[in-house]
Amino acid sequence: MEGVKAELVEEMSCHLKDLLDKAVAETMHSYKRKIASALSSKKDHVNNKRHQGSISEKQKVFMHRASLLDDLMEVEHFRTIYHMFVAVLCVFVINTTAVDIIDQGRLFLDLDLLFYTFGQLSTVVWTWLCLFMYTLLVPYRALHVLGSLYPESSHPLLLSAFIGGLLLVCQIFVLGVLPIYVVTQYKLPPASSFIVILEQVRFLMKSYSFLRECVPLLLRKEKKDIQLPKFSSYLYFLFCPTLIYRESYPRTTYIRWNFVAKNFAQFLGCLFFGYYVLFTLCIPVFTNMSKQPFSNKTLVLSIFHATLPGTFVLLLSFFAFLHCWLNAFAEMLRFADRMFYEDWWNSTSFSNYYRTWNVVVHDWLYYYVYRDLLSLCNQRYRAGIMLTVFLLSASVHEYVFTLSLRYFYPVLFCLFAIFGVLFNFMMNDKRKSPVWNVMVWTFLFIGQGIQLCLYSQEWYAQIHCPLTEKTFWGLVTPRSWSCRL
Repeated sequence: MEGVKAELVEEMSCHLKDLLDKAVAETMHSYKRKIASALSSKKDHVNNKRHQGSISEKQKVFMHRASLLDDLMEVEHFRTIYHMFVAVLCVFVINTTAVDIIDQGRLFLDLDLLFYTFGQLSTVVWTWLCLFMYTLLVPYRALHVLGSLYPESSHPLLLSAFIGGLLLVCQIFVLGVLPIYVVTQYKLPPASSFIVILEQVRFLMKSYSFLRECVPLLLRKEKKDIQLPKFSSYLYFLFCPTLIYRESYPRTTYIRWNFVAKNFAQFLGCLFFGYYVLFTLCIPVFTNMSKQPFSNKTLVLSIFHATLPGTFVLLLSFFAFLHCWLNAFAEMLRFADRMFYEDWWNSTSFSNYYRTWNVVVHDWLYYYVYRDLLSLCNQRYRAGIMLTVFLLSASVHEYVFTLSLRYFYPVLFCLFAIFGVLFNFMMNDKRKSPVWNVMVWTFLFIGQGIQLCLYSQEWYAQIHCPLTEKTFWGLVTPRSWSCRL
């Protein structure tokens, strides 16, 4: 009996010794990792300080990383939030079905509005093909012509100005005038107009990025060192979800087609979700509002009534496009860098929100507008250059809305270029308290309510109060105001 006890004690002591050795080894490994991380951070900090004065040397670095929501969906608590949104969509579908059965005695899913907004898709397709073929062939060919003639030319500046001016004229007529002509001449409905105009802006930004990255390298090299970009690289760039051109990007090893199908299915789900939100919560309220006498009480109540659906539209737009759509194309193209957004929902400042909401567009504005202007101004006038970037972004957003809705009502421009600029300087990165995160969300809710309310009122005012004659006052005055004057 004593021998058995001794063996048990010896076995337990050996087991405890192994556990202790394992714990010590893990502690030392963790300590080494922390030391290495601290040294790496210190080295990065020194390098950042060393290159602080030469901002032009910094470039966008692409790396293998997943989208933030894909990582968060691995946590059960975040999946539950996703399930709650799916449940809300189910409630909207059940509500619409029950109303149809009770009112009409049969199931009648009214999707006429959805089919109307995406009407004339054939016109959208051939317009897109024209824009794509031009962007694929003309800028690439112009770069090759410049690369072949520039080293042997006796007047390189004159040659560059001639090719650049000719390309600029082509850009204006094809990527500038053609989409505007199609949208206005064919009277495309809102969603179809959005597709054409957004693709116009995307191709303009893509072609500019390609030329901006390649032309300086082309002009600085001698003839023997010139290496023109490959056509396959440029073709890949036109489809991959980034606006920063590189000859190559980090690629994944294979395509997960189930992941592609899942993201496209979620995109369609968001589309129907947004349709049910507008159809259920907005259209019944705003349809007859333009016929009623105007009052401040009605305006304020309608703005707060539109706050909830406006917030839904904001979240659905983010999830549908910046997560589902871009991730689906990134997976099909094996594009490894999936950081299309950051944790903007945790922002305690509007400056951080603007940087993290849409990383794809922010990178283009930062590297090709902000940094280039800063370099031209010798690293001075940062506030003025930042204001210029805001005005450019606000103008493009307003341009898209004006052509897509076919009326000029600069609500988004005012919120972006006036209040957005003020909040950017007032609520800056120094604000770290959670209270500021609450304020960011509060202003986002109110801003979305204002946009949805005023744009909806103006849409129905355009229908119920058409202009009898074209006057300058009628064009610049919102119809929802002029009808009641």
